[in-house]
Amino acid sequence: MDVLDEKGGVAPQQESKRIVAGVLAILLGSLGIHKFILGYTKAGIIQIIISIISCGILGIIPFIEGIIYLTKSDNEFIETYQVNEKQWF
Repeated sequence: MDVLDEKGGVAPQQESKRIVAGVLAILLGSLGIHKFILGYTKAGIIQIIISIISCGILGIIPFIEGIIYLTKSDNEFIETYQVNEKQWF
C-alpha cells in the first residue's frame, strides 16, 4: 500500500515498525528503546533521563505510547511516526 506524504503525493514505501516499537514501549519503555528503534535518539535519551529522575514512576508514559502505537493501523503509524516524525504521543 502506498503512503501519502503531507503534500498528498506518494511517499517512498516504508516498512512499519509499529509492532516492534509498541511491544518494546510496553515491556522496556523506561529504557527508551522504542524511541531509538524509530530513530529518535534525542527523545530516547530524554526518556532514559526521565526514568532515572522519577525512579521509574513515569514509566507509564512509554506504556501508554506502546498502546497507542499498537492501536494504530500500519499506514497511520508510518504517516505519523515515521514520515512526519512525531516523537511524543
